[in-house]
Amino acid sequence: MINREIFLCSICNVSSGDCPEDCKYCTQSAHYGAQIQRYKFKSIDKILKEARTLREYGALGFCLVTAGRSLESDKCEYIAKAAQAIKEANLNLHIIACCGSADLDSLKYLKKNGVDSYNHNLETSKAFFSHICTTHTWIERFETCENTLKAELGLCSGGIFGLGESWGDRIELLKHLQILSPHSSPINFYIANEALPLPMQTLSQEEALECVQLAREFLPNTRLMIAGGREAVFGNYQKPLFEAGINAVVLGDYLTTDGKAPKDDVAMIESYGYIAATNCH
Repeated sequence: MINREIFLCSICNVSSGDCPEDCKYCTQSAHYGAQIQRYKFKSIDKILKEARTLREYGALGFCLVTAGRSLESDKCEYIAKAAQAIKEANLNLHIIACCGSADLDSLKYLKKNGVDSYNHNLETSKAFFSHICTTHTWIERFETCENTLKAELGLCSGGIFGLGESWGDRIELLKHLQILSPHSSPINFYIANEALPLPMQTLSQEEALECVQLAREFLPNTRLMIAGGREAVFGNYQKPLFEAGINAVVLGDYLTTDGKAPKDDVAMIESYGYIAATNCH
């Protein structure tokens, strides 16, 4: 019997922009001057308000995302406080943190304070990574994923397709994700932006679907979450994504780009014959 449940997750960009890293795909990098909102440490009250709103639309996952290379001590304390506040509000949300490279002790501290999972994407293959980022290494990313597992947090790790990588790079990325065996893997398609140094190209729907199908082959038991770029590639008809193996969706807005209104996303998913999952398992 086909599982018709779709896990809904939402992103809360709690500290935006002015990142010192030079990732060529990212509008939050200070190197490229993209026109985005920039702020440091959104108020806990505002985070709670967003969490309540998204929960009402059926979101089960709530991801606290910060710009920057790593999980420094002040950022770690802030995320811990935000996670505690969400837990105390009894919203029954699976809390994810996404704060860059992290050591084992910091990740254990987040777990102790209410964080359930940590998101750190490998983004692309080890060989191709230096073509899209020079300020940190792919190895640093992989080690953070290993630290996440050692801290006994859930691991959420995926990548971006359409950065100029080859099919061989895509397979290598998926092989390394297969080694990590994340419980959830975000599938992103590059969103072209004039401020960024990558070509102004968007994947075709056919190629994007092949990426999803390949990811499902390599990660048969992982929750495949369609994230950034789904609207840019598929517009308002996204049913083929679910038929190709997607069983989780980022609901609402992304980090620096707008998504559809949550109620419209839910209505779209239901129109395809799927329903929102009611628990995390």
